Amino acid sequence: MALARNDKIKLALLLVLWFVVISPVLPEMVREWSGHSDNNHGFLVPLIALYLVWQKKEELAGAGLESSRWGWVVLVAGLVSFLLSLAGGVAFTARVAVVISLFGLIWYCTGARWTRLLAFPVLFLLFMIPVPVSVIGMVSMPLQLMATKLSAQIIQHLSIPVYREGNMLYFVGTQLEVAEACSGVRSIMSLTMLGTIFAYMSRNGWGRRIALVLAAVPIAMAANILRITGTGVLANFFGDRVARGFLHEFSGLVVFVFGLAVLGLLYTLLNSKKVA
Repeated sequence: MALARNDKIKLALLLVLWFVVISPVLPEMVREWSGHSDNNHGFLVPLIALYLVWQKKEELAGAGLESSRWGWVVLVAGLVSFLLSLAGGVAFTARVAVVISLFGLIWYCTGARWTRLLAFPVLFLLFMIPVPVSVIGMVSMPLQLMATKLSAQIIQHLSIPVYREGNMLYFVGTQLEVAEACSGVRSIMSLTMLGTIFAYMSRNGWGRRIALVLAAVPIAMAANILRITGTGVLANFFGDRVARGFLHEFSGLVVFVFGLAVLGLLYTLLNSKKVA
C-alpha cells in the first residue's frame, strides 16, 4: 500500500518540525565525529541506516498504514527528554532522545507494521552517538593495562627481552608506550557496530545473533593485542619510529580488517546450518 498524498505531506511536515527541534545538537555531534578518531564511524551510521531502509522498500510498500497512540507517547516522551537534557547541558541523553523521538514519530505516523520493519535501521542510529569521554576514560585504562601485559607476555615467549611497567614496554634499546588511543576502544566500538549488522543479517535464531554481537568485543581485543605485539617486536629491532606515523596508522587499518575478517568468518560458520 503506497503512501497517500496526505500521508506523505503529514509525515514530511512532522519530519521537518522534528529536525528543526533537534537541530541544535547536530553540529557539535558532527564535530565530535570529525575531531576524534574513536567517533569517525559516526559518519557512516546514517548512510548504513538509509541503505537498510532502502532494502525494505518493497515490504514497506505492501504494509498498511495506521496512526498509533503509543507512537505519540514515545514521541512526546522523547522530545520532553531531549528538551530537558538540552536545558541541563547533558549532551549524551539529548542525543539518545533524538533517536527515541524519531522512532516514536515513525510509529505515530505509520503504525505497527512499518515500525517493525524500520525498528532496526532507526535504532541502529544509536551507534552514531559518541560515547561519553568519562565512560571511555573508565574503560580505556584497564584495557590499556591488560593489552600491555598480554603483549609483553607474548613478546617474551618470542625470546625477546622486554620489561613492562604499567602501560610502558621497555626493550634493550628503546621503549614503547601503549597510549589511550591504542587501548582498543575504537576497534571494540567499530566491530560491535559491524557485529550488530551481521546479527541483523543472520536468520538463524536469536542465540546466534547475540553470539555475533558479543563476539565482537573479544575479537577486537585480540586484534589489538596482536597489533601491540607486532609493533613491540618491530620496535625492538628498528626502534620506536615504527610506533609513529604511517606504519602506526597502517597497522591500525590492518588490525581492523583482520577483526572484520574474523567476524565475517564467524558469521559464515554460525549461518552454515539452520537452527532446527
